[in-house]
Amino acid sequence: MSALPRFVAAGEALTDMLRTGADSWTSQVGGSTWNVARVVASLGIDSAFAGAVSRDVFGDALAQANAEAALDVRFLQRFAKSPLLAMVYQLNPPQYFFVGDDSADLHFNPALLPPQWQQQAQWVHFGGISLARQPLAGKLLALAGELKQAGVSISYDPNFRALMDEHYDPTLRRMAELADVIKVSDEDLQGLFRSDDIAAAFATLRSWNPQAMFLFTRGAQGAALYRGDEVWQAAPPAISVVDTVGAGDASIGGLLYSLMSHAERNGGEHLRFAVAAGAAACTSAGATPPALALAEELYRAVRLQG
Repeated sequence: MSALPRFVAAGEALTDMLRTGADSWTSQVGGSTWNVARVVASLGIDSAFAGAVSRDVFGDALAQANAEAALDVRFLQRFAKSPLLAMVYQLNPPQYFFVGDDSADLHFNPALLPPQWQQQAQWVHFGGISLARQPLAGKLLALAGELKQAGVSISYDPNFRALMDEHYDPTLRRMAELADVIKVSDEDLQGLFRSDDIAAAFATLRSWNPQAMFLFTRGAQGAALYRGDEVWQAAPPAISVVDTVGAGDASIGGLLYSLMSHAERNGGEHLRFAVAAGAAACTSAGATPPALALAEELYRAVRLQG
């Protein structure tokens, strides 16, 4: 039996149905928490995605991609339930809705994960729409609390989507209180706090957990890393952008890789790698995890600001 993974992302894997014409659609495997697991694995850390997918053609595609990403297959659960679909009926700007009543993801059971996995995990990542869909959200919140008590480090990326309305507010605060690292974008803050005052929203989020490390991303403007009274800022390196799908997942995955693999780095160096990983993801189509060699090359090109 192979060793249990050091990194686990718990949440949703889904199928993106993209409208490509008046009567044509194409499908892509996706899901923000699943993407983060793939990113960390691509950078060389033993990783797993803990979640559930369907026993149909959509679930088969996700299971195959999960294995191809070298994720620990013991953490992926399969149920004879409907798939979770994101129906993206307009690409620019994105317009979408989710289809997944009583779908497989909601039936994820943490009790079925491999024995002793919590003792081996160093970091567990949460976020995405899994925390906005009951009863899955309740299971994940309870799991995050157990892991925190057990001394496992928690990362959290809310990754705002339209279904995260005021009913999501208690979950947002609870996860912020539990997390050691929180990744958030300016668009996330605007949506989560239903406010255009981004600075005030970010200040509120930080006030819920002043000890946490915050990765604040701003797209082409770069990112900033906050830890206590310290702050570092960095601009992305010059690249040829293919698309930005998965860049946010790559940036938090890159930060977690850096924290796990290079404890000697300071906050600025961790930020540079996070920005580099996010930029690397933009050089390929779709949510393609960045290769370590490219991320390291871009890391050398990222410069801190201020």
